[in-house]
Amino acid sequence: MNCFDREDTNFRVVLNHEEQYSIWPDYKPIPEGWRDAGVSGDKRTCLAHIESVWTDMRPLSLRRFMEEQAASRTER
Repeated sequence: MNCFDREDTNFRVVLNHEEQYSIWPDYKPIPEGWRDAGVSGDKRTCLAHIESVWTDMRPLSLRRFMEEQAASRTER
């Protein structure tokens, strides 16, 4: 059984440079390119936090691009 299926695993919420969220077992080093989002606990707690804060699923680079496009249209 892998750690993501175990009820007794503690996780941390992690975030990448595109502001995409995931969970990661707290006993493992955080993978390159990810950072700790400051929330840890059981799987249910971590996933509930992600659901409450990750309201825009678009990657950061896409959100910025779309904002730039909208701004350039309003400047015309």
